[in-house]
Amino acid sequence: MNFLDVSHSLTGRRWVGPSIDIERAAEMMVQQTDLPRPVCQVLARRGVPTIEAKGFLNPTLKDLLPDPRLMKDMESAAARFLEAVRRKQRIAVFADYDVDGGSSAALLLVWLRQMGLQATLYVPDRIDEGYGPNVPAMQKLATNHDLIICVDCGTLSHEPIAAAKGADVIVLDHHLGGETLPDCVAVVNPNRQDESGDQGYLCAAGVVFLMLVEAGRQLREAGAKGPDLMAMLDLVALATVADVAPLIDANRALVRQGLKVMAQRQRPGLVALSDVSRMDAQPNTYHLGFMLGPRVNAGGRIGKADLGARLLSTDSMVEAEAISERLDQLNTERRDIENAVRAAALEQAEDRGLEAPLVWAAGEGWHPGVVGIVASRLKENANRPAIVIGFDGDEGKGSGRSVSGVDLGASIQRLVAEGLLAKGGGHKMAAGLTVMRDQLEPAMARLTELLEKQGAGEGGPADLKLDGALMPGAATVDLINQIEQAGPFGAGAAAPRYALPDLQVRFAKRIGESHLKLSLSDGMSRGIDAIAFGAFDSPLGERLSNHGGARFHFAGRLEINTWGGRQTVQLRLDDAAETSKP
Repeated sequence: MNFLDVSHSLTGRRWVGPSIDIERAAEMMVQQTDLPRPVCQVLARRGVPTIEAKGFLNPTLKDLLPDPRLMKDMESAAARFLEAVRRKQRIAVFADYDVDGGSSAALLLVWLRQMGLQATLYVPDRIDEGYGPNVPAMQKLATNHDLIICVDCGTLSHEPIAAAKGADVIVLDHHLGGETLPDCVAVVNPNRQDESGDQGYLCAAGVVFLMLVEAGRQLREAGAKGPDLMAMLDLVALATVADVAPLIDANRALVRQGLKVMAQRQRPGLVALSDVSRMDAQPNTYHLGFMLGPRVNAGGRIGKADLGARLLSTDSMVEAEAISERLDQLNTERRDIENAVRAAALEQAEDRGLEAPLVWAAGEGWHPGVVGIVASRLKENANRPAIVIGFDGDEGKGSGRSVSGVDLGASIQRLVAEGLLAKGGGHKMAAGLTVMRDQLEPAMARLTELLEKQGAGEGGPADLKLDGALMPGAATVDLINQIEQAGPFGAGAAAPRYALPDLQVRFAKRIGESHLKLSLSDGMSRGIDAIAFGAFDSPLGERLSNHGGARFHFAGRLEINTWGGRQTVQLRLDDAAETSKP
């Protein structure tokens, strides 16, 4: 049954409330624990048994962090790493250019610096070199380094790793592995084909952290001591959230603890970046995913590829402030480039049709640094896997994003094996590819076929799942703090959404190009402020700004807005629907 009788909202979605089973489980949890009802509703939706409820609310690394030795090659990777430290060998860190790669590199650089070693950082240029190790770079690094550690890349880099003659190579990665692995000292990757997959939810920084945990254990067994790893969890939390890793199992504890570390403002790079981002509240997953993450990524997308890793690893506040300012500028430029590509890609995808199992677009000169973001926008608009490709001559570089239940990375690898793509790889929810122009149409046709077999393209816009209904007076700061106990929220652990029924718009103001600021009221004494980001990218913005006195049901996530030291409740609006009342 449609929640609040909404079958077609302003964004074209059906609203769905909690099932009877979830309601019953929540009620039972309320009766058997002293937990607040909203918290019980969230836990019931997550499938947490009543007996485990209180433990779930207090995730600890002691309880949730897996034994590093459960992963193949972990002991040999840590042993070779420590050998290089003891012998003061020359170490190079080859990192991907995104937040996960930069954070992974920073973990190693900071750890080594605290042990008295300065490692070389190498981040490939996205346009000139592309993703992952390449033969010229690995050959050059091998001439003057004893150990090369590839982070957030390398699992499929057989030829480049073989070219690193004279140097040992360790791969610390999380991308899907192929049938064979590169010939090197160790490939530590929970998504190797011969792994159980139990730790497949980890991002690369999580894998690097586990390797450092194992290194610390080996040091202790030898009567020595390593750096404080708990103080580095801010980097792991940033990477986990920004890389959209699911906030389940150990990731919950890593992010929860990492946010506490970040709040202490001890890392110059994150302090400077938080300040330039105008963060004025305790850090949370929204700040990591939508304020800090995009700025760290901006260097790799359209600027100098190593800016993010340098920012996160520096111990100089002066350097941190300078890099943060530059990344903030690049992020603004990135938004302008993204908007132009997004408009062209959306028009092309709409002409092709948004109902197919795969939504895709390709264009000449589209910047490869923004195609992934634009693919995300297309995926959100169509509720379909999406691919966006930018061509430079006959070669196109693209990026894709998937929807739940559809493994895009495996399908991309299949196309590489079939010869339709020059390169490609990734994981279930995201992938990258290189395609020649004459193979574009057959490659997209074949990919559509593979994704359709997985169920892509079934149904229309995604249902909006709601946890219940609240009146404005019930939406308090205390309520939000209670709900946050069940977090952190993010990928794989959606923040609870509530409907606020039958309200009128007292005030509406367009903010920037596409956002909408609202003041809502029940018509009596209770009201609530709301913000709808990207409202004018859908019918939502136009209808609410020209409401004509109509009443609406509103749906979104509750959050605390801090301004001038005062906390108020704000609704982050996802959708709205006109009431059926005359």
